[in-house]
Amino acid sequence: MTQSGGPVVRTVLQQCLQAGLQVEPAQDGREARFVQIERGMVVYVCFLKGATDDILSKMVSTLLNIRLCESNSGKMVSVCQLPGSLLIVPQATLGGKAKGRSMQYHDNISKEDGLRLYHAFVSLCETELMNAAGAQVTVKHGTYGNRQVLKLDTNGPYTHLMEF
Repeated sequence: MTQSGGPVVRTVLQQCLQAGLQVEPAQDGREARFVQIERGMVVYVCFLKGATDDILSKMVSTLLNIRLCESNSGKMVSVCQLPGSLLIVPQATLGGKAKGRSMQYHDNISKEDGLRLYHAFVSLCETELMNAAGAQVTVKHGTYGNRQVLKLDTNGPYTHLMEF
């Protein structure tokens, strides 16, 4: 929590049947590069001022173990129990606040600190999901600070906002 008691991380979770994220745009005759997952969960993440490494373990545990994915039987299970893959999307716009007719992002963490926390978060998710669900799942992620194109097939929408 920040000094004012507000959240230091904002996430949005969405179960998916498959998802793809463009991580490099097409340029100089090269095709765009995408990462893709099959069934699992997309996690959008934004680090706000006051976020430190101390929050990462709690975030990962909560996000990977909360029952937000629908199993074949219709029962709600965690992405680890599914087992499902994870696509992590850096989403700085989650830190925005409306001011008049425009958005401001004054509560977002610095780009340098955000990049460091993002990489640490991805790494921790990879370790925890692989330990829990094994080799049949993957963790893919977007590029921090870049504009990206998302393709998403969902069996919902079943979307949740979680703050830490």
